[in-house]
Amino acid sequence: MQGILLINLGSPKELQLKSVRSYLKEFLSDDLVIDIPKIFQQLLLNLIILPFRPKKTLEAYSSIWTKEGSPLILNTNKIAKSLSKKSGIAVEVAMRYQEPKIYDALKNLIAKGCKDITVIPLYPHYAMATTLTTIKEVKRVAKDMDLNLKFIESFFKEPAYINSLSKKIKSYLKDETDYLLFSYHGIPERHILKTDLTKSHCLNTPDCCNKESASKPFCYKAQVLETSKLCAKEIGLESDQWGVSFQSRLGPGWLKPFSDIELAELPKKGKKNIAVVCPAFVADNLETLEEMDIRGRETFLDSGGNSFTYVPCLNDDDSWIDFLSSLVD
Repeated sequence: MQGILLINLGSPKELQLKSVRSYLKEFLSDDLVIDIPKIFQQLLLNLIILPFRPKKTLEAYSSIWTKEGSPLILNTNKIAKSLSKKSGIAVEVAMRYQEPKIYDALKNLIAKGCKDITVIPLYPHYAMATTLTTIKEVKRVAKDMDLNLKFIESFFKEPAYINSLSKKIKSYLKDETDYLLFSYHGIPERHILKTDLTKSHCLNTPDCCNKESASKPFCYKAQVLETSKLCAKEIGLESDQWGVSFQSRLGPGWLKPFSDIELAELPKKGKKNIAVVCPAFVADNLETLEEMDIRGRETFLDSGGNSFTYVPCLNDDDSWIDFLSSLVD
């Protein structure tokens, strides 16, 4: 019997400082997220990040938290409910960090008689800090379970996904919109280099992402650029009507340009009525609702922009659910 396991990144359990601290500690202790020698990782985490960041993160969560809880978990559960209804297949939700746990979700599927399980990490673009760590953790947890696992590693250029994303964007564009910004979650450049199978292609030339290479199935930067190009083409945008940036950076050496800087600069370039979409995420969460729709909006308008339109994530849109169902088929 078939089953589906949807996995997203994770969220604090409650809107409390201890829950935020617990989430950040688990997340940032992952060697595929902060990929430096363990002793330095833990020194950074325990001496610099955890003493100060949880309070600021709690304040950010407070601005988007709902009566039902974390938006990320709520939206992921909505996706699962719609997907189960569409496909007629049992669907369970897990988070890579915190709860619901991967172990519990797999056990629930087993209890429903599911042995052939399609695992869908809800990240359209491959990255070691999202896709790879999720796949490795599922394999570790399921090691002693008698299951047939099928992993969906990325779907950044699948036509039905591009169509669904483009349709969503189009529905939010206004007559006065003069620019569309694709804002993706940032990652360190060293992550790009580590997932480069050739060890010589990625970031070696300014146009490396435009060239076909064995590294592309694992290159986050190349994949987000392709998603953006395909969507811009389907929407009918000219090259000066859209751009790509990266948000949520933590430290030096991250992919550029940075979203906050782009938002401050766009009005100076005459782009004063913009729309922003965050395709690295399929379910609205802290990075989309607080970092972009609240702080990003404020940055743009304070810099001289006239109008800022946030394009929500796909969440449980029908065409997106149709695409997820097709992945299982």
